[in-house]
Amino acid sequence: MALVGKIAVVTGAVQGLGKGLSEILLQNGAKVALLDVNETEGKSLKEAFDKQYGPDKTLFLKCNVESEEQFKAALQKTVQTFGRPDIMCNNAGIINETDWEKAVSINLMGVVRGTYLTLEHMNKLTGGQGGVVVNVASMAGLGPLPSIPVYTATKHGVVGFTRAMAAASDMSGYGIRFNALCPAFIQTDIINAMYTPEKVGQFTHLIDATKKLMEKFGMLQVSEVAKQFLQLVTDETKNGEALMVQCKGSDYVTFPSLI
Repeated sequence: MALVGKIAVVTGAVQGLGKGLSEILLQNGAKVALLDVNETEGKSLKEAFDKQYGPDKTLFLKCNVESEEQFKAALQKTVQTFGRPDIMCNNAGIINETDWEKAVSINLMGVVRGTYLTLEHMNKLTGGQGGVVVNVASMAGLGPLPSIPVYTATKHGVVGFTRAMAAASDMSGYGIRFNALCPAFIQTDIINAMYTPEKVGQFTHLIDATKKLMEKFGMLQVSEVAKQFLQLVTDETKNGEALMVQCKGSDYVTFPSLI
């Protein structure tokens, strides 16, 4: 898939990994709808992107992925402004083992909601032109991080949901590919939550174990992860894949086949 003229939607788009994913899409010629709850940062990023890529390349839309109404409205505004999306990246996520229901709501339910609502615009069976959905999971979606078990569960859910949707799309003729991006530790603000007792809650005593894991795996830069994301978007042979991204390299995960 060549990205020039393609239309992308990214959630959690204005900081950290979401910002990096949005930027690499712009660098390769796509138009990007930036969805995020942070209106101040969103408008600031939109201004910065306008200067670099032109004012007609991005659209900032305040959107809480927990809200069906806000998500629907954001996608509708995207369609009205740019046209039907070709690329959807469900990236919004948090670490919060204390308010674990909110973590599930954003990390997993937000991904399901974003996928289903985007299907209404992308599905070839309902007038769409197909495309690709990349859901941001984590290495915690492939193996446990003991200090953040709810985060681990949500990311396992994202991987499973993505793979099931890939098979469903293939069998149903939706014309949409689905892939999961599973990075190790990335140098972004979300890392700080792993050191914060209010976020880790009852697992605060395992923070040192998390630090040792970080030392073992190293710290990825956003740009490194964004390059692997681009591969999942552009390589049309990739469907139902979970791409593990580490400092030492990237590998597609092999799962047992059930179908």
